[in-house]
Amino acid sequence: MSRILSVLVILLLLITQYRLWWGENGLLEYWQTQELVSNLEANNQQLQKRNSRLDAQVQDLKSGLDAVAERARFDLGMIGKNETFFWLIGEPPQSFTEPLPEMEQQP
Repeated sequence: MSRILSVLVILLLLITQYRLWWGENGLLEYWQTQELVSNLEANNQQLQKRNSRLDAQVQDLKSGLDAVAERARFDLGMIGKNETFFWLIGEPPQSFTEPLPEMEQQP
């Protein structure tokens, strides 16, 4: 009788362990959900930074004509009054392709 009871207790223990680790809402599913949440939070942070930059651009475009003029120049190739358009052909000068040296901070 005690042997049957021992086997039954061990069997119940194994069933509960199975449900704890691999069953519905078990630890394995919990860990996978935590990983998914952390990935989504990282993605959300990147999107929030992008939205902040876009919001700053929108505010800049709404507040002044300088940003509109800059967009027109670089995106559409427009020039303003009293401006001269120069189209340089060939390789850029060497001084423009080299990185700028780091500025040393003085105490």
